[in-house]
Amino acid sequence: MRQEALTVPNVRTASAAAVLVLAAGLTGCGGKDGTEAGGDARHRPDATPPVRAVQDAYRRTVAADSAKMTLTSSADAEGRAVTAHGSGVADLKDGASRVTLTSQGSTVEQRVLDGVVYQRPAGGQRGAAPGGRTWMKIDLGRLAAQGSAGRSGVSDPAEPLRYLKGVRAEDVTRVGRQTVDATPTTHYRVALPVSALSHGDSAREQRLRRQLGKSSLPVDLWLDGQGRLRQESVRLTLHPLKGKTPGQENTAVTSTTVLRFSDYGTEAKVTAPPAKDTTDVTDRMAKAGTNDG
Repeated sequence: MRQEALTVPNVRTASAAAVLVLAAGLTGCGGKDGTEAGGDARHRPDATPPVRAVQDAYRRTVAADSAKMTLTSSADAEGRAVTAHGSGVADLKDGASRVTLTSQGSTVEQRVLDGVVYQRPAGGQRGAAPGGRTWMKIDLGRLAAQGSAGRSGVSDPAEPLRYLKGVRAEDVTRVGRQTVDATPTTHYRVALPVSALSHGDSAREQRLRRQLGKSSLPVDLWLDGQGRLRQESVRLTLHPLKGKTPGQENTAVTSTTVLRFSDYGTEAKVTAPPAKDTTDVTDRMAKAGTNDG
């Protein structure tokens, strides 16, 4: 993805990571549109304990097949900002997604299928990607094996909700009833423990704690009458690790991501680009991620 508009490495890196994660499908949705009065009779948001509603959101969300999704992401460091806007569809059953992203005046088409991210740079013409090809390929499994961003498992559209399955009652607050895109929802605020994001890796947990400066990540969720995710918002500030980002020791990056979901049950067929039009940049990204710390 082209990001030459900014010179602050942390902003560029944070924006790229946010776009990659979001477009890979940090999404949840349901079977039909779900805006009908009353929703699921077995789920009454105001009567369900907040922690139970949040824990159940994963199960209720992944039971759906597909949805349309929109997203907004921004990252800021030293007053310099990178923003991204996108829209597309997600196949929750297969963990696939297809989205068009616009960032810094450039538009990128992105597909995620079977744990692999495909990106077609602005213009979509042969030669736009390295090697004279049309599409770039990023294998998240290989990226994870090399200790880079793919470790997050972003190929699973409902991964954020999976993290919430183990939250405690004291971590969850019911904020109140709100309407999202004409759909009645209940707003919950969750203090997600950093330990839930580390996959049992104590070293990674400590790094996250140092970067966040605290032991939990604030997550806001809006669940509809059937207990399914309609909107998620995450705002955080990451501080660079000492010795990992030379020249950027004092550059904190603040990022905000907001995702919305609608039109449950929409068609969401995702296919991989032809191999002859694709160049694999996984190793290049892993090396860049290591250099950026």
